[in-house]
Amino acid sequence: MSHKKMNMKDKLSFYDVKAKAKFDSNEYDVREKNGRYFAVTKSQSGPHECWRVLSKADGERLK
Repeated sequence: MSHKKMNMKDKLSFYDVKAKAKFDSNEYDVREKNGRYFAVTKSQSGPHECWRVLSKADGERLK
């Protein structure tokens, strides 16, 4: 019996500054910028992106 590693992303909490609302999402990209890791997702209320700072450990694990 073979076991496949599931590649499910953790659900993260984001804050939409423009809409002033908090929301959770597990659909995001991990981006590295100037040595820092960020989770980036599309806003639920518009065409803009919402960014969340990740720790280095979380950035390495989730990318």
